Amino acid sequence: MTDRSNTHLATVVLVHGAFADASSWNGVITRLQMKGVPVTAPANPLRGITVDAAYIAAVFAQIDGPVLAVGHSYGGAVITNAAANAKNVVGLVYVAAFAPEEGEALGVVEAGSKDSVLNSALVPRTYPTTSGGSATEFSIDPAKARDVFAGDLSEQQAALIGATQRPVAEFAFSEPNGPPAWKHLPAWAVVATADRAAGTDVVRSMADRAGAKITELDGSHVIMVSQPEAVTDVILEAVEAVAAVPVGA
Repeated sequence: MTDRSNTHLATVVLVHGAFADASSWNGVITRLQMKGVPVTAPANPLRGITVDAAYIAAVFAQIDGPVLAVGHSYGGAVITNAAANAKNVVGLVYVAAFAPEEGEALGVVEAGSKDSVLNSALVPRTYPTTSGGSATEFSIDPAKARDVFAGDLSEQQAALIGATQRPVAEFAFSEPNGPPAWKHLPAWAVVATADRAAGTDVVRSMADRAGAKITELDGSHVIMVSQPEAVTDVILEAVEAVAAVPVGA
């Protein structure tokens, strides 16, 4: 992709997944900015599908012009829901991400994965709710972060991920998903062949069902960290493809 004026390009909105924050997109952000592509990476609340999708949908709505929504891991489920009724989202990119169907709960889907070992590494904790009660959230055992989450990163990088991770509410994996945006929007997907978190089998199956154009990369669940250039190339391909798509079409 050659450099072009920002006015002709969709804004890329990068939505991180569970156990992560927006810094997981740093390598991709840098490369998009070098190409002159407008990009933002909002904080995903990680409190549940409905809450998170509403927050990200509000981000979309406040962007002037077309949006290309990109989600990693659980962030894929969030954009799938958030973009369902968004008038300015023109395409979806799933990066080692879930692309659920209506009514699916991610926890149920994950239980059927032969590639994911995520459940064996989760540590439950509680947090206070606004009603005065408490709810459960999950973190990854830092000692297992590299094996489960970031197998193609160094021990030091994986330890940093383990120390800075953001926990995700249990509700994010038990709440049923709503109508999916991929039923009416073009989609692209990066499938990491050694994804032991979301599970390569689950990610590939969902991407295929969504009709996404699939790119397979050898790497772990955090493929956008280990191979930011290759992931950026897929996003740039999508940016070019949606450039001629009218907003709201």
